[in-house]
Amino acid sequence: MSDSAIWAVIIGMAVVNFATRFPSIAILSRAELPAWAKRWLSYIPASAMATLVVGGVVRPDGQWLNPLQNPYLWASVVTGVAYWRFRSSLGATIVGVACFLAFTALLG
Repeated sequence: MSDSAIWAVIIGMAVVNFATRFPSIAILSRAELPAWAKRWLSYIPASAMATLVVGGVVRPDGQWLNPLQNPYLWASVVTGVAYWRFRSSLGATIVGVACFLAFTALLG
């Protein structure tokens, strides 16, 4: 595939993405939503991130692993607890990487 074709696909995807998202954002930014709708919409970013993370944790490389022998799962649990306890993204990341390496050495 040529470079110009790749760029055409990227630009086309950007235009379609913008065209499908902009109208709803433009309309909702001017509307006053009820409190329940604002609360409901506030959960969308967290649920989208959870969807992405859970897929990679439960099925790394597209294969199911035994939960008791899954270093990704155990490291993510420890990372979540570290973030919950200390509220530090950097600290939780460091703890998560260290735990993943340790669990990989122990379980794998």
